[in-house]
Amino acid sequence: MSQVEQYERFRALHQQPGAFIMPNAWDAMSAALLAREGFAAIGSTSIAIAFALGRRDGHHEVSRADAIANAALLARASRLPINGDLEDGFGPAPEDCVATVEAAIAAGLAGLGIEDTTADPARPIHDFDHAVARVAAAAKAAKGRILLTARADNFIKGRPDLDDTIRRLIAFAEAGADVLYAPFLPTMEAIEAVVKAVAPLPVNVMTGPFSGLVPLERLSAAGVKRVSLGGGLYVRALDGLLDAARALQQGDIASAAPTLHVPDLIPLLPD
Repeated sequence: MSQVEQYERFRALHQQPGAFIMPNAWDAMSAALLAREGFAAIGSTSIAIAFALGRRDGHHEVSRADAIANAALLARASRLPINGDLEDGFGPAPEDCVATVEAAIAAGLAGLGIEDTTADPARPIHDFDHAVARVAAAAKAAKGRILLTARADNFIKGRPDLDDTIRRLIAFAEAGADVLYAPFLPTMEAIEAVVKAVAPLPVNVMTGPFSGLVPLERLSAAGVKRVSLGGGLYVRALDGLLDAARALQQGDIASAAPTLHVPDLIPLLPD
């Protein structure tokens, strides 16, 4: 399926009633398994790429080429629309964001996210005007070609300022973003405030309110359109690895035996 067709499929998901879950995969088999289980779209996750390479997430230690190659692999393995977690667009300038948009389209992605982060721990969030200029440039390049999610990372970077987060998301919407996203929103009330502020544009939420997870139905009733998991499934897989490792240390080999079988997995791999 062409990039244009995948983009149209992905865009249509955001126009349907109710919320949908977009799980995040990290390699070919995780993407293929999620596709087999019936999900309609998949996101990549920058933290899994970074951890797999032994690098830090969000510090420009993973290149644009590596991140987009991973997302393209997910697309080949799943044959689903892929939303690329492309961090801050791999550079501070609006032109860097444009280059990332163009590379994502060329790689066949259906969507991508651009954050307002800087990769500088001393100054983790771009100043307001510059953050908006970056989204505006990305949106101009993306318009009608790939779905752009603009992300305000105040809460994930230790700046729990809901007013500034909403101000940024409104500005990103006005600058042309297709979807708005602020990870680690603390409560359902905060999520509802974001949804109301940027309506009618769709809002992505990572898992749910940071104060405690709620069912998909409640997020949908609050007006959330898309629920992603970030690195959640990857870390959940590490949970399983750790459980097996601890059992092995106690001599319990049977507890490390998988329930999946390799011969059943091989046909899921892309040709």
